[in-house]
Amino acid sequence: MTLTLGHGPLSSRPAGATNYAIDGPAHRLLFEDHPRRMRAEVDGRLVLDTTGGKLLHESNILPVLYVPFGDLDAAILEPTDHTTHCPFKGDASYWSLRVGDEVRENAVWAYEAPLPEATWLTGYASLTWDAADAWLEEDERLLGRLRDPYHRIDVRAAARHVEILADGELIARSDAPRLLFETGLPARIYLPREDVRLERLEASPTRTVC
Repeated sequence: MTLTLGHGPLSSRPAGATNYAIDGPAHRLLFEDHPRRMRAEVDGRLVLDTTGGKLLHESNILPVLYVPFGDLDAAILEPTDHTTHCPFKGDASYWSLRVGDEVRENAVWAYEAPLPEATWLTGYASLTWDAADAWLEEDERLLGRLRDPYHRIDVRAAARHVEILADGELIARSDAPRLLFETGLPARIYLPREDVRLERLEASPTRTVC
């Protein structure tokens, strides 16, 4: 799934037949341009606005957005004593965001003196995704998390015959399914509502966001 998860080429357990070898550590880092305008808001205030963002692809971790430190609102940053250590990137320093009476603790981190293998992180910082109330990509508000540019979703009409049974009982039958193909996942089948015996189903309170 994607470059870094599952058996992707930058994961710790890449799979598939290749005509190349990656000469390097099992834990891999890729830092590349993210040429979209990204903005973040906290309590109605714009705290981040950048067109110079970078995506850090790291083995077994979803992509993380880093931005030039100057693209964060310096007036609301408060340094803290909190630190973390990454064996692949170095020691991270943290800042809280204070917008009026609203404080987001340790919401921003940066590797001010990264390891030699990750010196390109110098001058960049990352805002914890959930610390912002809203994220905008160009002028569209994002729902859920940042999209991985290497993760693709295609939905295709198909003429396959599909039957779904539960404990031997027919729940749905269709000759007009739609197939959802998503990077790294098996194909998922979606059926027209009229082809499903809705009286055999019970509504659930569970809600998810992709």
